[in-house]
Amino acid sequence: MRKNTINIGVILLVLSLCSCGIYNKYQRPEVEVDGLFGEMTEDVDTLSSLADLKWNELFTDTVLQNLITRALEVNTDLNVARLKVEEAQASLTSAKLAYLPSVQLNPEGSVSKYDGENSTKTYNIGASASWEVDIWGKLTTAKRKERAVLEQSEAYRQAVQTQLIATVAESYYTLLMLDEQIEITTETVESWKEYIHSLNALMKAGQADRATVSQAEASRLSAETSLISLKQQLVETENALCSLLFWQPGYIARGKLSEQSFPDTLSVGVPLELLSRRPDVMQAEAGLKQAFYTTAQARSNFYPSITLSGSAGWTNSGGAAITNPGAWLLQAVGSLVQPIFNRGQNVANLKISKAQQEEALLQFQQTLLDAGGEVNNALYNWQAARKKKKFDTEQVEHLTLAVHDTQLLMEHGTKNYLEVLTARQSLLTSRLTLVSDYNEEIQSIITLYHALGGGVSE
Repeated sequence: MRKNTINIGVILLVLSLCSCGIYNKYQRPEVEVDGLFGEMTEDVDTLSSLADLKWNELFTDTVLQNLITRALEVNTDLNVARLKVEEAQASLTSAKLAYLPSVQLNPEGSVSKYDGENSTKTYNIGASASWEVDIWGKLTTAKRKERAVLEQSEAYRQAVQTQLIATVAESYYTLLMLDEQIEITTETVESWKEYIHSLNALMKAGQADRATVSQAEASRLSAETSLISLKQQLVETENALCSLLFWQPGYIARGKLSEQSFPDTLSVGVPLELLSRRPDVMQAEAGLKQAFYTTAQARSNFYPSITLSGSAGWTNSGGAAITNPGAWLLQAVGSLVQPIFNRGQNVANLKISKAQQEEALLQFQQTLLDAGGEVNNALYNWQAARKKKKFDTEQVEHLTLAVHDTQLLMEHGTKNYLEVLTARQSLLTSRLTLVSDYNEEIQSIITLYHALGGGVSE
């Protein structure tokens, strides 16, 4: 008997030593972040991060702030993401409760009568309980896995929130750009009408020909067509924004593009901050963590399960009347289930889990690289938009003078009408491009803010 006890102790010791890996906690793999943002120029601050700002500190337009606040309250996608977090929290709670024993009440009663004899009444009033002993960490691994699922759900919610903030801001500033372009184009159409009126008067006086008037009319019609397209884009953008805000399609009140203000110098911080700030990177790492514990769970299936169970109750199983005294019934059982042969399912599940863990690691690394690329693109786009806006401003100034001068020269007979038409058309194009580049600068700031993980909290 003593020999058997020693053998069992040795077996349990070996199993315990072999199962140490199941208890290991997830540790983040080493990631290379040097140069993740690419080369930084002098007008980029790496000591702090734009993402440190709350969204209502970056977007100072009060109208936009109200729109974002509403979107965060009523947007369907974000509310669905919040519900997924609640589901994950409930699953984690269930995993924690698995450490406790399960208890159930089992009352029974019966009445029997045979061949005219007196009725026999039997009753059992009992309760049973069972408890799985977490020697090899199966329950612990399951709990850690569910916590990783919760982290992944929370990161997904944050990703939806940051994307929602960025989308509302992008749509809002697109509306401001379209308002400005519509105003410029409308002004140009009216200017063309006045110019054509003057040309008709000159043609009647024999100082202009029909070809010149027709060319001017064609330019006016082109501007009218552009105006219709701009208004169409405006309505589509308003409707898309209304959908995000859970509103019916309609007009959205807003400010002006010229009233917007943003920092002259952008800050990106250090690449390592993306690991703890950018939601999709956090989500990818939570997926890696979940895969790690899934592998540990698959490994734990090779070890036995130990369950302690017992029952207690009051019974009169002797068949006396229910008023007669009963007796206590007590029972305790310990069971150990060790998998021996299950057609290779445990081995296959472990191989699958390991492969999925490698996939999650690659996905995490790729997500981090993609994040760095997005930051670099946003920075370059911001710098390019600022330079283009500077050149466009100078171009508009020169073309404005050119239109004024060519019109004066035409009136004095040293320039023809075609040169005036060309100058006016170039001015319209340049003014529209300037507004577009200004909006592109704002959009690149929004993109950078989102790429750095900004907008997670208010």
